[in-house]
Amino acid sequence: MNNSIAVLLTCFNRREKTISCLDALFKSQLPAQFAMSVFLVDDGSTDGTSEAVKSNFPQVHLIEGSGSLFWNQGMRLAWENASKKSEHDFFIWLNDDTILTEYAITDLYECYKEVLLNYKRHAIVTGACKIADNKNEFSYGGRTDEGPVIPNGELQRCKFINGNIVLIPKAVFETIGNLSPDYTHGMGDFDYGLRAIQKGFECFTTKRYVAVCDKNPAIQGWHNPDISLKKRWQLLHSPNGLNLKEYNTFRRKFWKKTWIIYAIKAYAKSLFPRVYNKITYS
Repeated sequence: MNNSIAVLLTCFNRREKTISCLDALFKSQLPAQFAMSVFLVDDGSTDGTSEAVKSNFPQVHLIEGSGSLFWNQGMRLAWENASKKSEHDFFIWLNDDTILTEYAITDLYECYKEVLLNYKRHAIVTGACKIADNKNEFSYGGRTDEGPVIPNGELQRCKFINGNIVLIPKAVFETIGNLSPDYTHGMGDFDYGLRAIQKGFECFTTKRYVAVCDKNPAIQGWHNPDISLKKRWQLLHSPNGLNLKEYNTFRRKFWKKTWIIYAIKAYAKSLFPRVYNKITYS
């Protein structure tokens, strides 16, 4: 009997990247006795993304978004549709700008099996991603309070998970459910990993890099000193930036009363980035 994997994606006006991502996904090797279904939310793209997906990958379950979902809400919708369609043994989050290696899914599953064997518990496994032009420069994956968890050939725990390529077993989904409705774009992935840890699960990262995904400089624009104060202020409150209101929600949920310290730091970092960096890193 086959195990079922549901791959979840959301996209908006990145036709070429979305098609490249799907092409790499369908070229990836599946573990033996596994079947894969793909659920993609197109959140109102006007660049022909849906048409290109239908033409090149008719097997993809294409879901129409409202046009204002962004990452977290788009992934929530994809997950909701996948869970209603049929029962799945595993779910995979996949960003549409992430290009998988042919061994990515197999590596994720083998790491999960090793955790289950050695620690007797289910776990989330996030895939380590690197930038395109460097063999060993980390971009996304697992993180701790000290920073990125660089793959070293061994299983490594992490505290925070980037949602670029993540394997989630049914047992975790049945306990925790969908991504949180508290977030529009970012922080939903970090939130999910921390909720999993609170429920007694663990988060691990792959032993090697399993995908290529360049860093998105726009995400850090809210504290970029080379950007105007007006633009930084906008990004501080925008879904495409920090989104301070939701960031405060995230901090209150997991850091309790000390959330206010992080809010003050965010304001300082956005308003006075050069001074903040000099004090912090000197």
